Amino acid sequence: MGKIALLAGATGLTGAALLEQLLAHPAYDTVVVLVRRELPLQHPKLRQIQLDFDHPNPDALRGDDFYCALGTTLAKAGSKEAQYKIDCTYPSELGRLARANGVQRYLLVSSVGADAQSGNFYLRTKGELENNLKALKFDRFVAARPSFLLGQRQEFRLGERIGIGLSYVISPLLMGGLRKYRGIHVRQIAAALIRLANDGQTGDLVVEYDGLVG
Repeated sequence: MGKIALLAGATGLTGAALLEQLLAHPAYDTVVVLVRRELPLQHPKLRQIQLDFDHPNPDALRGDDFYCALGTTLAKAGSKEAQYKIDCTYPSELGRLARANGVQRYLLVSSVGADAQSGNFYLRTKGELENNLKALKFDRFVAARPSFLLGQRQEFRLGERIGIGLSYVISPLLMGGLRKYRGIHVRQIAAALIRLANDGQTGDLVVEYDGLVG
């Protein structure tokens, strides 16, 4: 029997790449996506669960590997409080319920520079989330820390389009300790997380650029 993958954040850029690759991966017989509204997608492996993220049903969090690509921007969330809820509270609570149900591995899309002591709100939020999840003692916890995400979003973001163009120019110039700030395609992040969920290793792992593209 293959494994069951759980995925939160399937509608985002990295989450969509994860969903596509999880459905194609032979290790998984079932891919459960946790969504507010059903996706216009059908696949023999796919199971969609509409979830109230403020009051999640614990029974929805049953499986083997939990992938979390939840995240938003301050502009989209509307306030720091709302962003914190999406970027930290929801992923932490889903992790707690998943661990209580025997889920063994948690694969997180975090951010380069994540640090619970950071003076930057976004990086502090991501750092607090990582600490919350480490405390749950999953058999395997992986925090992917990409920098600039490359890929095609459904919605148009002018600033991000400009940033992507600059990233292709600047990334080759970032060497040594700066390599972790190179832009990375979401397909590479998804592939790395799935590989690390199925490599038979245990323990906590933080993965930056070199570990994600390798």
